This record gives sequence, C-alpha cells and structure tokens, in this order.
Amino acid sequence: MAKIGFDVCWRTCVGTGNNHVLMMMRGTPSATGLLQVRFWGIRGSTAASGPRFVEFGGHTPCVEIRCGERLFVVDAGTGIAALGHALGKAAPKEIDILLSHLHLDHVGGLPFFKPVVLDKERVIRTYCGHLDGETAKEALDRLFSPPLFPVRLEQLPARLEHQGFKAGETLTFADGASVRTHPLNHPGGATGYRFDHAGRSICYISDIEHSDPWPDPALAAFVHGADLVIYDGMFSEAEYSHCVGWGHSTWEKGVELARAADVKNLAIFHLYPGHDDEYLRATEKELQAVMPSAFLAREGQSVAFAPVDAKTAAASEKSVAAAS
Repeated sequence: MAKIGFDVCWRTCVGTGNNHVLMMMRGTPSATGLLQVRFWGIRGSTAASGPRFVEFGGHTPCVEIRCGERLFVVDAGTGIAALGHALGKAAPKEIDILLSHLHLDHVGGLPFFKPVVLDKERVIRTYCGHLDGETAKEALDRLFSPPLFPVRLEQLPARLEHQGFKAGETLTFADGASVRTHPLNHPGGATGYRFDHAGRSICYISDIEHSDPWPDPALAAFVHGADLVIYDGMFSEAEYSHCVGWGHSTWEKGVELARAADVKNLAIFHLYPGHDDEYLRATEKELQAVMPSAFLAREGQSVAFAPVDAKTAAASEKSVAAAS
C-alpha cells in the first residue's frame, strides 16, 4: 500500500481481494492517483449546533470528490462555505457543482462559497438532473433575490453557468471526465452520482426513500461493486414509520442495498439534525455490528482509495457494465 500523508488518522481499514484499500483520515491526503471524498456537511433538513453536535458536525450536505486532482463538488448546503475556505486561492478557475436536487438544505450555502465571491475570472457551473432537462437557474435566481436574499447571484463576482440534464444520463465534461447519474425516489425528484477513477468508485445516494420491495434492482445495478456508497440514513426504523413519504431512508436499508450490490463500504449520511453525538455513536455501533466496514459520516472526515492495477480496473469496469 502506498504511503499517504495525513494529519490525524481517523480509522484505517484494509480489506481483502481486488487490492481493496480504504483509508479514512482528518487532514488533506496527497492526491496522486487517489479517488477521495471529504465530507463538509452531513446533516439533512437543517443545520445543528451546540456542544452535543461536535463530533459528527452540523452543516447541511456538501461533499468534495477528487478523482486524482480533478475536483467535483456535490451539493451546496451550508458545508460548502467551509469547503470554499479550505480551497482558498488554490481553488480551480472552473468548478463543477453537481446538485442532487434543489431543496434548501442542498443549495442554501451557494452564495457563501468563497470562490463565488472572490474572483470575477472564476466559472462556477451547476448541474441539475431532476427537472426533466431544465437547469437550476430559474429556481436559484428566485431563491437568491430580494426579499428572500439581499443580492442576486448575478451580482456576485464569479460567472455562474447552469447545466440541465435528465437523471440517468452520463455527464461528460470538457476535460474528458465523466460521471454516471441515476434518478432517486424523493419528493420532486433527486439525482444520484457515481464517480469512477483508477479502478475505484464512489456513489452519492442521498435523499432517497427506499421502495417496496427493496433493494430496487436498477439502483443496485447502478451502485454495484462500488468501493463506497454514501447513503441517506436520516431516520431510525422506529422514526421512519412516522415519516413515510418524506423521501428519506434508514441505515438498515443502506446495509441491505450494500449487501445486494456487493458494495464494499457504506457511509451513512444526511443525518437527522436532532440526533446528537451520543445517539449517533450508539447508532454507529449497531451499524458496524452488522456491517463492520460501514460508518456514519463526520464533517472533516476524508476517505481515500488507492488505485488498482490496470488489469483489476478493467475487470471491475466489466463487472459494473454487466450489472448495469
């Protein structure tokens, strides 16, 4: 296993087969060849704060994905402000923000993303897949304008461009990068994303309500063989019975999906804002008792996957294609 630099080790897991290596850390790992995720916001619906919410964090969804040096940002909840601060002057001149959907907890941080407000030469592109091909421009312009917001997005220094697509299409970018997408069961629709790099794969499946029967075959095919699935586990099984139709799921359903789709690791995400650190630590113990490679996402936590050799990567891609 290649040595990877990081500040403080969070947890390291080394699995068997297909050179499966998962590293979790706080701090910034070296990027060469890695497929990485860093969690900047992990709560759903609304932010949480106070001394009982320190370990897991309180910001709403924002996830940084690195395919080598290539940056993708998934969702623009309040966590995106911290990401922007961390990027600083090293932020790319062009930044792609892939939106799962446009509910407030997933877009509310956009005007507070420093690359938007500091550089008039920067281009910020949003991608939206749940509006039948329409872009997010109209909705975001309506949200971020008086009397709801003091300034309009067009008044900010950076140039914002908005791209629309239909969930299920593969996004292809000018630099040759591509990201697969999948429609999710959520009020008004939502989009899941799959990032493949160097024989590794990470899937972002937030804001989904599990179907009956479960797992959904199409979704299982989409995440099949992934090294990590980030999954909406907002409610406990007991809570979910009172929240049917709200568009969210449980960690138990995440485990069922992972097992059915040969997923190696599972990150439970979109955590309920009323669940404090003590509650979530207990939940993680229950989760790991049935799936040791699963965990509850924490703000600031990074997960990095070392590349696999070309032969293994080709076999993995063939397996994914067959499952799809």
